[in-house]
Amino acid sequence: TTKLTVNSSGATVAGTLAATAVTGDGSGLTNLPSAGLSDYSTFVNSTEKVTVAATAATGTINYDTDTQSVIYYTSNAAADWTINFRAASGTTLNSKLAIGEAITLVHLVTIGGAEYRNTVVQVDGSSITPEWQGGSAPTEGNANSIDSYTYTIIKTGDAAFTILAALVQFA
Repeated sequence: TTKLTVNSSGATVAGTLAATAVTGDGSGLTNLPSAGLSDYSTFVNSTEKVTVAATAATGTINYDTDTQSVIYYTSNAAADWTINFRAASGTTLNSKLAIGEAITLVHLVTIGGAEYRNTVVQVDGSSITPEWQGGSAPTEGNANSIDSYTYTIIKTGDAAFTILAALVQFA
């Protein structure tokens, strides 16, 4: 086995690999053997992509999972909204996840005096009713706060998903 350490954008990932060729410059490794990595590999101080936007939540928000793990809308929400998870414009999340895989995503929404909230959740344009923490969907947002919506999307079949959702208030 060979110890591999990759420095990319300030991140360090280490693991033990079976002897094999690994190519790439650290910005996107190719030919990385997955069979040599432990299912319980340890990562220290990993980072996630966050999009911070002076945007108000309203209408349908397309959440492109290929470009971020967290979206933070810093302008006050203007109305209730729909969130649509997809990999990217023209690429479905269904095509990116295998059955039995999951992805966890966060939408941070600044809420002013009006208690707006996420009312519809979609994957690739199809509505899915999430299983909400506590047993029921929120009926309003939290005034004068940052509402943190966390969604764990589990692919259970072809174009079939279970979504676990939670809303937490930060004020």
